[in-house]
Formats: sequence, structure tokens, C-alpha cells
Amino acid sequence: MNNKQKSNQKKTFIDPPVNSVPAPQPLDSSLKTNLQEISSRIGKSSDVVVREFTNRSLNSLSMAFIYIDGLVNSETLNRGVLQPLMENITSESDSISAAQTITLIQDQMLPVGGVKECLTIENMLGLLFEGYTLILLDGISTGLAADTSGWEKRSINEPTSQGVIRGPKEGFTESLRTCTSMMRRRLKTPDLRIEQYKIGQRTQTGVALIYIQGLASEQVLTEIRRRLDSINTDGILESNYIEEFIQDGGLTPFPTIQNTERPDAMAGGILEGQVGIIIDGTPFALLAPSTFFSFFQSSEDYYQRFDISSFLRLIRYSAFFVSMLLPALYIAVTTFHQEMLPTTMLVSLASQREGVPLPALAEALLMEITFDVLREAGVRMPRTIGPAISIVGALVLGQAAVQAGLVSAAMVIIVSFTAISNFVIPSLAIANSIRLIRFIMMLIAGALGLFGIMSFLIVLLIHTAGLRSFGVPYLSPVAPMAPRYLKDVFIRIPLWNMAIRPKTNLGKETRRQAPNQKPQPVEINKKPQGDDPS
Repeated sequence: MNNKQKSNQKKTFIDPPVNSVPAPQPLDSSLKTNLQEISSRIGKSSDVVVREFTNRSLNSLSMAFIYIDGLVNSETLNRGVLQPLMENITSESDSISAAQTITLIQDQMLPVGGVKECLTIENMLGLLFEGYTLILLDGISTGLAADTSGWEKRSINEPTSQGVIRGPKEGFTESLRTCTSMMRRRLKTPDLRIEQYKIGQRTQTGVALIYIQGLASEQVLTEIRRRLDSINTDGILESNYIEEFIQDGGLTPFPTIQNTERPDAMAGGILEGQVGIIIDGTPFALLAPSTFFSFFQSSEDYYQRFDISSFLRLIRYSAFFVSMLLPALYIAVTTFHQEMLPTTMLVSLASQREGVPLPALAEALLMEITFDVLREAGVRMPRTIGPAISIVGALVLGQAAVQAGLVSAAMVIIVSFTAISNFVIPSLAIANSIRLIRFIMMLIAGALGLFGIMSFLIVLLIHTAGLRSFGVPYLSPVAPMAPRYLKDVFIRIPLWNMAIRPKTNLGKETRRQAPNQKPQPVEINKKPQGDDPS
């Protein structure tokens, strides 16, 4: 056999698809057969409770119930399932048929809120892992699943990643139903729609799609549904799994989907026509479609005066450019363009760099990597000592490096101010993107100077102009330019003047409020004309 035939044989080998699961198996009329099949599927797990009994009132019908300890509420299980099934009921049930038994148990005997009929083993197992109690009856090929879910979960607390001074203090939790209820409390409208998916063959993670009918674009909704349905994987553990499967852009450092831990931020996005995606097991939800400028907007922008919000937003944009360009500009100017500096500053920098053995590029890379290491150490270490380690480490290492003559004092100032500027950006996703771009900028500045920086900025601008977020241009409404939609991009104008929703919304309802909402103050202490001043 020659090499060409061997290569052809290798090409014809195809791995079995992830979703190659057998066809659903219907329940058997034999209770013993069903219990054996369920036991073979889930194994002998210590947390799975199986109990068989006989109810004499139901023609001595043999029954069994199955539940997972830790996923059910014990009080609901005992009062809503076990006690009603084990008690004797009226004599009218002495001579009922097997077909009528299901209706009798479902409608009269079980007082729990949700009871579902199951016809397949797969359906029953899916509900079992959601906290339902399975009820199987001998001689009947239909099972029942009673909703007794009630596992332990974290209480609602203040968000840890997106804090505000003025505004709501509660954040999402890891419970999907708790998160959807928080959205219901904020958006009390019958137009709010919540669609639920099960994604991940082994995790069966619940994913909720939340939007307002008429505000969200039908094209965007159709595309999001298509991408969610096309996810074929064995597990979803966090929202980033969903984000990477459905986001646009491919190989790009810029995020095209927002993530938030705040219910008010998601409610605000949904009211602007965005679509929310909540994933069970994580407090971080997703918002799409998103533009580049939406990552610089904070919930607190709308909880304080518009002039203060506009000033802070301009500071964020300035911090974005400082964080991305400052080390690269320092490297370029000190390496290639010393004539651009004033004489006094040039003499000061030259005296500081006297005796420093490293070039400016190596010096900047060393300090940037050191700071990133310290930041990661502060995050990974225990919360009680993490901040102390990062702050003390930065001070001690920075001072020691300057005294040892390894780096200049100016470089320590540049790196420190760059790091502080990076923390100003409210979105951690775009801030992490800038960290990667900053290293590329530094390398290009060390090789080509200001010419390289400007060339890379042009390439970066062309790249971002070509990005899309579910069909919406990433730089919208700046490119393509739409002046009427610039009221909430670089600055925030007063709320009474923002009658139109952002252009990213393609739904039917584009107007969010009535026109002419500007307050007109009146002089209430003005005396009527003709009154005697005496």
C-alpha cells in the first residue's frame, strides 16, 4: 500500500458527532423494567433515592418515586408528594382503571404546583436532574414528574465587578429563575418575552433569551436563535461558553457582546432594543447586539446629572487612549524622536536613563509584565491578603528597580499611570482587550517609532470598522455616521431630549418617550398684578 492510499484512508476517518445520542426510549408498562433502565442510566449514586410502596386504595397499585437528595425541597417533597401518595383516599378509587389512575393522581392527589406527564426515559431523567420527583406506576407506561426543586443557592448581593455609588445595589445570582424574576420586577410589561433553551448534552444548562416584543429586531432575534440552536457541545459552565459560540468577529481582540452582572444594566439595554441572554450557573449575563461605544457606558451615567456623566464619559475615552498608547509613545519618542521633546524634559529623561542597561522597549516590557504578574497574584491570592500583596509588591519592586538602576523613574510613572487608566474603563472585557493591544503597540513602537504607531492605528480602525455584532456595525452610529443618534455616545445629553432609541435597535417602536419633555419652571411666588403692596 503506497503513501497516497494511506493518506486517503486517513481522510475518510470521521469522528462520531457529539450529538450522536440514541433515539428516546419510551417507558415500559412494567415498573421493575423502568427502574432497572433508570438505574443503568444513572448508576448507583448515593444521592439518588428510590423508594417503592403500594397504595391499597388504588387497587394495591405498586408505585415508586425517585429524587436526588440536595436538589429537592424536603418539605415540599414530604407534604406535596409522599404524604398524599401514601395516604388512603376515598373508596371511590377502589375500582378505577389504570388509565384513570394517572388523571386521579395528577389532578387530585398531588398539591404541588407543577406536575408533568413523561413518556420517555430521557424526559424523566432530564426533569430528575432539575429537582423534580419522578413517580412511576406498575402497569402504566406513563410517568409523572412533580416539581419539588429547592436546592441551596446564593442570596442576592451587591455586584462585585460593576459597582456604583448611586443606583441599585443588587446583582444577578447563579440561579436562572432568580435572575429572570429580577427582570420581571423591573420590566412589568406583558411584552416581555422569556424563551428558555437547554444547551450542553451533559450539563443541560438552562439558557434564557429575554427581550421586549416590538423593541428588539426580528432579524437579530432570528439570528440569535439560530446560533443558540446550532451550539453542539457537551457542557456549558459559564456565559463565556455561549459568548464564544455566538459572537461575531472571529479573530479579533475586541468583544462584540456585552456581559453584565447588574439587572438594571440589562433592563436598560433591553429597553433600547437589545436582547439579553441569562445562563444558569453564572451571575454574568450577556447583551447583544453591542457596539464599541456601549462598552464605555456605565449604569451610573443615567443615575446622576447629565453634565457630570458626560465629563466622566470623556475621561473614560481619554483613559482608553492613554492605556493603549502611552507606553508606546514613550518608547517611540525616547528611541527615535528625541527632537520632539522640550530641552528641559529631554535632559531630565537622559539623566534618569543614565546607567540603565536596558533599552526603552525592554524596560517597558519588563515593567508591564511585572505589573500584570502582580495583578494576577492579587486576584488569585486569598481576599484578605491579595490587595496588600499587590500594592506592597508594586511599591517595593518599583522602588527597588529604580534604586538598582534597572529601570528609570519615568518608566515607573508611565506604567503606573497606564495601569490606573486601564481600571477607569467600566467594562472588563474591553479593558482586557487593551492590555493585549498595548503590548503589540509597544513592539511596533520599538521597531518603527511613531510611523509604526500611526500605521497600526489605521489598521486597527479598519478592522473595527469591518466588525459586526449580529449585523449591526461595530462603530455605529459613528461609522456609518448618523448625527441624530450621537446624543448618547461621547457625551450624554439630558434624558428629556433622548426621545429616539439608538440606531442599533431595528424594531418597530423607535421612539421611547413623547417629544417636548423639557421641564418648564414657573415662578410660584409671583404676586398678581394690581395688588396693593401695602
